[in-house]
Amino acid sequence: MEIFLQLIYSGVALGMIYGVIAFGYQLTFATSGTLNFGQGEALMLGALVGLSLAGTIHGGPYLNYWVMIPVVVVFGAAQGALVEWIGVRPAIKIKSEFGWIMSTIALGIIFKNVAENIWGRDDLKFPSPLPESPLKVFGANILPMEILVVVGAVLMMLGVEFFNRKTIYGKAVVATFNDRDAAKLMGINTGLVITFSYALSSATAGFAGALIAPLTLTGATMGAVLGLKAFAVAIIGGLTSGLGIIVGGIILGVAETTTGFYISTGYKDVPGLVLLLLVLAFKPSGLFGKNAIKKV
Repeated sequence: MEIFLQLIYSGVALGMIYGVIAFGYQLTFATSGTLNFGQGEALMLGALVGLSLAGTIHGGPYLNYWVMIPVVVVFGAAQGALVEWIGVRPAIKIKSEFGWIMSTIALGIIFKNVAENIWGRDDLKFPSPLPESPLKVFGANILPMEILVVVGAVLMMLGVEFFNRKTIYGKAVVATFNDRDAAKLMGINTGLVITFSYALSSATAGFAGALIAPLTLTGATMGAVLGLKAFAVAIIGGLTSGLGIIVGGIILGVAETTTGFYISTGYKDVPGLVLLLLVLAFKPSGLFGKNAIKKV
């Protein structure tokens, strides 16, 4: 029972990371109907920039971990705005769906190559800001960093929800989501809102990178798999549902940890992919998503 509970703890922590990245997919889809397929690379850059600031490479550390996080978030926002400006905005103007897909993939590859030239191809150890000895919770071990991951992810998501519901800028985002043409007629700069959604999306990914880095090895390839699994979470939970993103992330995270322990690590990706196929077959809008109604 203790082992199972420990697997649940680790799965929830992993699932919340997937959820934070998937939340970024949801932000851009809500305002523009587009997705940043370089979202995993945004996470990778956040982790590596954080390592340069708070780690011992490149002559550091220059900042402690807690001061480094907001710097990484600002860096991620700038990177996301750049992706929207270079890769997404031109495609939206000419209404080219393949344009933004290929542009965000291409930019992700470019960011990965840049990271390999700056930080190298080897995986690096990120120093943990918290003790690495596990805590006993209901008889099972849990790392302090795993607790921080869950708390940080929940606070970030709640912060974005508060912004959307209680601030005038957030209401502009919601209005653009509900009806972009009507929002434009009301004087809302929908182009700026879309840029902001991409900035916020990459900022959350960078934040996730800084959170997860002390639990894993940090390198230029770390974002590819995480980005794909987070995309699966977004599809499973529903691209229009914040609750679905959280539930989908936890389902996938727990499925991976339990399958890896009880069956084999070689099969840990299978349950999530099977669930993804089932959702696409029977409920394409996601477990908690809403079916889109097109007016003709």
